[in-house]
Amino acid sequence: MSETTWLVVPAAGQGKRMGAEIPKQYLTLQGTPILALTLQRLYAALPDARLVLCLDTQDHWFAPSWVPFEHWQRVPGGTERMDSVLNALQTLNAAEDDLVLVHDVARPCVAVEDLKAVEKAARDNTSGALLAMPVADTMKRAAASGSIAHTESRESLWHALTPQGFRYGPLRRALEHARAHATQVTDEASALEAMGEFPQLISGRRDNIKVTHPDDLALASAILNAQKHAYI
Repeated sequence: MSETTWLVVPAAGQGKRMGAEIPKQYLTLQGTPILALTLQRLYAALPDARLVLCLDTQDHWFAPSWVPFEHWQRVPGGTERMDSVLNALQTLNAAEDDLVLVHDVARPCVAVEDLKAVEKAARDNTSGALLAMPVADTMKRAAASGSIAHTESRESLWHALTPQGFRYGPLRRALEHARAHATQVTDEASALEAMGEFPQLISGRRDNIKVTHPDDLALASAILNAQKHAYI
């Protein structure tokens, strides 16, 4: 029997950098909440996956009608992203080798082809895989004063994106190890790296932006418009 693919979407954050009155995942792009757009994109690529949505326990903005998946569940989100993902993993009735893809709720522009590519790579690589993008800009290291300390070489540097995919057992153990040692990890790949694993980098499209700041809303809307006639 083939392994199940689980989609974990942490969506308990407040998006304070956005400066909005509601969490950023409920702001709208072209009349649709960002969260709903992200779920639509995930469903277009992986309709048979099982969705796990991590939401704040006090969240009153979410509407179940936005979920296109047949099999899904809501779990309590945590204070940090790592806490939300681990809460989800500890709730699942998953097998050791089931595949888990974690995707940022604020990345509604991810390409269907990239989602499928990460799922395949994560299934084929024992250490998992993540969508990423080679660094194109000159990188500066700042001093405490805010001036340039030195220029970093961008050779072999990548921006880590999502989704990130791993087998259920290794991912859960890696995050439990991080929690036990009070290590705060900002993505799942770094938790696996701390366990001696080397996840595969999958080069993704540059329009897979994360909506974080107010000016990202207009950019994301423009990207979605362009994608309607390009590859989606």
